[in-house]
Order: sequence, then structure tokens, then C-alpha cells
Amino acid sequence: MPPVIAVVGRPNVGKSTLFNRLTGTRDALVSDMPGLTRDRREGEASIGGHTVTLVDTAGLEVAADGAIQTRMRRQSEIAIRSADLILFVIDAKAGVTPSDKEFAGIARASGKPVLLVANKCEGRSSDAGFYEAFALGLGEPVAISAEHGEGLADLEAALLDALGLKYQVRQGSRRKQRREAAAEAEAQKAAETEGVDVETDEEANARAIRVAIVGRPNAGKSTLVNTILGEDRMITGPEPGLTRDSVASDFDWKGRAIKLFDTAGLRKKARINEKAEKLAASDAVRAIRFAEVVVLLTDAGQPLEQQDLIIANRALSEGRALVIAINKWDAVTDKQKLLLDIRETAAEKLSEATGVTVLPVSALSGRGIDKLMDAVIAAHAVWNKRIPTSQLNRWLEEATSRHAPPAASGRRIRLRFMTQPSTRPPTFVAFCSKPDDLPLSYVRYLVNSLREAFEMPGTPIRFNLRKGENPFAQ
Repeated sequence: MPPVIAVVGRPNVGKSTLFNRLTGTRDALVSDMPGLTRDRREGEASIGGHTVTLVDTAGLEVAADGAIQTRMRRQSEIAIRSADLILFVIDAKAGVTPSDKEFAGIARASGKPVLLVANKCEGRSSDAGFYEAFALGLGEPVAISAEHGEGLADLEAALLDALGLKYQVRQGSRRKQRREAAAEAEAQKAAETEGVDVETDEEANARAIRVAIVGRPNAGKSTLVNTILGEDRMITGPEPGLTRDSVASDFDWKGRAIKLFDTAGLRKKARINEKAEKLAASDAVRAIRFAEVVVLLTDAGQPLEQQDLIIANRALSEGRALVIAINKWDAVTDKQKLLLDIRETAAEKLSEATGVTVLPVSALSGRGIDKLMDAVIAAHAVWNKRIPTSQLNRWLEEATSRHAPPAASGRRIRLRFMTQPSTRPPTFVAFCSKPDDLPLSYVRYLVNSLREAFEMPGTPIRFNLRKGENPFAQ
């Protein structure tokens, strides 16, 4: 396993900026607002040719028991205990504070090797803070500017020395690697736009299924993630809006790799005022785009409200498979009636995902988690489903015979041929004599019939019409 490096320090010293700089990503939310990061976030970084796991942590703060800051600090302490090296970051411009001194003591007491980093050393105003850092008893600080990318070569050398590793010649620079990764992502996007599969079914099954847990604030998303993972990975509590970053966690479920994303609660845009919530909401929407299966978690006390339906339709419009989980089921009295009502609402309001799975769960007790994860894997299989062209055209002949297309300008519209160019989500193309004149109601009939015939519940279906070529044209 690669070495684990925990990035720790008090709030607003630049830990997330350094995390993004070393991993070559923008995964961690960055702002001048202190305390933006709350949960642990892991990422892969290449240091001197070696792969390491970097852990971004919440800012260490002194607070009363039960406070949010105390729960954030507990997550940071867990990261420290599991790390092979601690990267202790201070703000050189602000100088050494009493909090820095207290948490430096915690880092020393852990027994883990500690590398002291003096961030924000891009000007002379940081000189005093840099020399003050010697008083922390953590050795000579490494002067860097994470925001401007200064001093990273010295930091890389210090990290290798602290981990007992030797520099390896890398194939290409980090900038080149990022360019190649960006080009690959662009090719993936272009291929999806053109309706071309870029990987085989075997490759898709070998990859981890990307699952995003989404919903309104205080629906229990972080509690659900902790229960699925079997550990206190996310901070939880009665306060709404605790989660800000969309944090990914890798685990195995019955032999299938899963990458689980906990996301911030999504409220109506008009109600989002704070900068932190705007950043968190944007990150949650990005997680939906990145996911393959979206689990909409709703509160049994207020199930499938308008905001839940907006979130669900957002996931479907992005082409993601959908599973609906009703949390806090233990508190429901008339369970059968409520479940029936919710399923009827889903069928009526989410027509793009007819037959979507609706399951009752209890994130706190773990009830229904097995069925939920099995439903996620089943939804992913439908999302990846491919139907042979011969079967599609037999179905098309039967569907048009059962309910013939209407006439346009006195001539019957004909559907001649059909194929499936891509999956994820299932995408179909039908060749039609007059595609612009075929009513939307008839297209809906075809989609619903197709969904029923080939058992594709709960996933969006893309159905495109193209004008068929005239076989008698010269």
C-alpha cells in the first residue's frame, strides 16, 4: 500500500490548497473562509515518482464537547493515527499562534514523523513567521506557497527523506500527466456526446461503481455513508448542512468495488446565501455528474417533497441511474400506506425513470442497507444494458404493429430500423421517414414499451430519431 500522509493544522492555513496542488486536482473546496473543510478527503499524489495517499483534514480547533469543531477535530485525529507521516502546516504570514503550539504538541505525541511546512511564504511579510516556526520543536520548516506553487521541489525532497524513499525518474512531468488526463477526459466526453462506447462491458465491470448519495440537508446522508462503510468516516449531527465537500470513499460490496460519494444537502437556490453553501452545492452537483448511480435519500417525515423531485430530475437529466431510499423508517407508524404513496408519487412525477426502485432504510440502525446496495448494483447493470440489434428490430415491428404511428400530411409515418449505439445510459436510434412529424406522445409510447419489454426500470432512456435514407434515391 502507498504511504499515507495526513495534512493537518489549524483552519485557513492553506491545507486544501496544498492538497489540490500536490494531487494535481481541484477536488478539495478552497476559499479564504476558515473551517470550510469538515470531513477527511483522500487523494493520490506522485512524490518523486512514488505514489502516496494524501489526506486533507479539517482545521484543528479547541471547542466544547459536542460542538461541530470537536467532531471535526476527532476526524483529524483519526487521520493522524492512520498516517505514516504528518504534514503540519502553519501560516507564515500570521506567525505561530497558541493553537499552532497546542496542536504541534498533539502531532509530537502521536509518535509519527512530522514534517513542518510554513505556507504563504511568497513575500517578506512571512519571514518573521518562518523563523518563529522553529519554536514548535518540529525541526526546520519547509517554506512554500501552495497558492503560487513556490517551494514545492524542496517540499518533495523533504517528503521523500521523511518517508525514507529515493527519487525516481518519472515518465514525463506532472504538468504533462495532467494534460494527458485532461485529454483523456475530453475524449470520454466527446465519445459520450457522439453516442460511442469508449470501454467494453468487461472494463466497465472491473471499474468501481461511482455512487453519489444526494438529498436535502439533514436527510441522514453522512450517517448512511458511515453505516455502509462501517466506520465514522463523516462527521454527523442534528445540525443541517454539516457536509460541505463531496468526499469519496472506496470499499468492496460482495466482491464489487464501489466508490461512494457523500454530498452536501441541496436546498432551493433562493435559500442559498452563504458562500460556503454555494461552494458545497456546486460540489454536490459535480458529484452527480461524476456518478453512475445516484441514491436520492429522503426523510420519511417529509418524503419526496418538491426539492427531492428537483434533485431526482437533475440526476436523470444528467443520464444517471436512480435509486430512492426513504430514511428514518423506524419512526414511521403506517409503513405500508406511506410506502405505497411514495411509490405512486415517484411513478407520477419521475416519468423519465418509470419503475425506479424505492426502498425504506434506517441509516442509524442499518436496516435495509443490504437491499439498498443490491438495488444500486442492479441499477448499474440496467444502466449498462445492451440489447442486440435483431431483438430491437423484432420489438420495433411488434410495437408499431400493436400501435401504428400516425399519419402526417396524409401519409403514414414509417419506422424502418433501430439500433443501440451506446449504453450508460441506454441510448437508441430509430430511423424514421418523417422524424420531425412523429408526435412526442408516440415517442413516449415507444420508450415505455421498450423499458417494459427489456426490463429497464429506474434508468433514463435516450431515444433519438433520424431520417431514414430513401432506398430508391440515386
